[in-house]
Amino acid sequence: MKDFDKWNEVKKDTELDTRKIGIKPREIFWAKLGENVGFEQNGKGENFARPVIVVRKLTSELFLGIPLTSTIKEGNYFHAFEYTNHSNGIVQNTALILQIKVFSIRRLMNKTGMVKEEDFKAIIEKSKGLFSPT
Repeated sequence: MKDFDKWNEVKKDTELDTRKIGIKPREIFWAKLGENVGFEQNGKGENFARPVIVVRKLTSELFLGIPLTSTIKEGNYFHAFEYTNHSNGIVQNTALILQIKVFSIRRLMNKTGMVKEEDFKAIIEKSKGLFSPT
């Protein structure tokens, strides 16, 4: 059973966070994604967090991001890659391109790594497929 009440408490604290965090495309941050509805990607742990790639800074408060999973997936809207995680060394993740969305910078916790340029280019190319008519 999803714990929306616990997420609501974390969300209230997150709303009060007024830190200004500098971000750049390709950076990977742990972000408080929350407890979400249906098949939307959830966070995990006490902060309902998961890693997210910064695709593009939109304003000083918002960015376009793609959540990651440690489950390796293949397909048009997934991209498996590895990167050096600041605390765990080399890790493998999959970018969940189909879950791309706008995030508040207030959700960010800590930077954990950076996507290699060639992987980032592949992720962007696959992302374009979401916006093209089939």
